[in-house]
Amino acid sequence: MTERTHKTIEQAEQEGKYIRKVRSFVKREGRLTNAQARALEEHWQTMGLNHSDGMIDAEALFGNTNPVVLEIGFGMGKSLVEMAKNAPELNYIGIEVHKPGVGACIASAQEAEVTNLKVYEHDAIEILADCIADGSLTTVQLFFPDPWHKKKHHKRRIVQPEFVESIRQKLKVGGVFHMATDWENYAECMLEDMTSAPGYENLSTTNDYVPRPDNRPLTKFENRGQRLGHGVWDLQFKRID
Repeated sequence: MTERTHKTIEQAEQEGKYIRKVRSFVKREGRLTNAQARALEEHWQTMGLNHSDGMIDAEALFGNTNPVVLEIGFGMGKSLVEMAKNAPELNYIGIEVHKPGVGACIASAQEAEVTNLKVYEHDAIEILADCIADGSLTTVQLFFPDPWHKKKHHKRRIVQPEFVESIRQKLKVGGVFHMATDWENYAECMLEDMTSAPGYENLSTTNDYVPRPDNRPLTKFENRGQRLGHGVWDLQFKRID
């Protein structure tokens, strides 16, 4: 039997070899297509944001005082670009760790002539801490985050009390944290964490989930899931203090 070359995070931690916090994502880099690489090369200067630049001034960044919507984990960016195109009265910032997705998003935005969108290729936790001012966001969107469906991996889910509080601090009073997942167990955990978090009010009239808002586009994946009878759960919580 060949010796294993990769240890689990838990084993590495026990041996003191893994000093960074467990991330809520897995870095699946993949290869860039020519179009993605070209989009990054040609348009990063106008659409890209860098963690190393520190705290942003949204008014200076976008050249207006429009409300700012932040999306965490936009995937390939198709729905984010669609939302930005449909709401030119809003400014959008997207965060995604996977370079191909960032490239695809920029390419789509250029094709759609979207100018009210900027993107980060970085860890969302660090962007929130270092680049987003407190009380500066109208909406935070978290759509279909990695569910880490095995119970032993639930600790890696991004929606945890500490994360929920960091979102609250970045929202304006009256701002909304909008989540969506197609994993019922994760939806239940999100609802539990949000209900117990201070400073939030559930916008659901039934005190649990809300119907999908019109401004959240149906993804191809979601459409397929609906045909197969799979559920999707949307949650919206407003910052009240």
